[in-house]
This record gives sequence, C-alpha cells and structure tokens, in this order.
Amino acid sequence: MVKGSCLCGAVQFELVAPLREAIACHCTQCRKTSGHYWSATSVPHERFHLTADRGLRWFRSSQTARRGFCGDCGASLFWQPDDEPRIAVAAGALDKPTGIRETLHIFCDDRGDYYDLPDGVACRGQW
Repeated sequence: MVKGSCLCGAVQFELVAPLREAIACHCTQCRKTSGHYWSATSVPHERFHLTADRGLRWFRSSQTARRGFCGDCGASLFWQPDDEPRIAVAAGALDKPTGIRETLHIFCDDRGDYYDLPDGVACRGQW
C-alpha cells in the first residue's frame, strides 16, 4: 500500500501495489497543469482508493480525459482517461517510500524550451 495526498491534506488516497513505473510527460497540458513536466504512476481503478476527497475537483482537459486537483491548495493529482480502466497519479504526491522509478519520458518534442533532457533518456510519442 502506498499512500499519498495533496499539499493541504484535503485529498488523500491509497494505491495498492504493484504500481507502474513513473512516466514523465512533457506535453503542453501536463506542463501547464504542473508548472514543469508531469511524472506519474498508474493503477487500475480497483487498486485506487480515495480516503479523503473534501478538496477534490475535476477539470475536463480534453475530449478524452479529465484531471483531478485539490480545489483548496491547487495540487495537481490525477489524470483520468475516459476509455481506460486506470488512473494516473502524480508521483510527487506519493508518500515515501514509493517503490517506483521514472523510466520513460513521453512527448519530448513538446517539452519547454528552457530545459534539456539528460543524455540517454528513453523517449516515445505517447502513453
């Protein structure tokens, strides 16, 4: 079991292992919602449990997905695709130890012009 929360604690959750390794997304939406690139793990819905949702708000970010965030502190927490039985969870919102590593970067060509990727970073087009 890995626990996590937003900054103020108004949204808290538990993830039942195993968790997918973290994927770093450099797309414009992820950069704008997080302030940099967004790194996330993912679990099937049945292994995701909200334990506090007082601050949880959802934003329809595209025709195919929505993003969950805390309406109290503003923390970006979840990415929920409409047609998949899983939820992506911000790696930075997880309590240590997470047991995961960032292993892949996606949408690297869309990254901000203010940073470079380290040599040897595995990168592909999409999830």
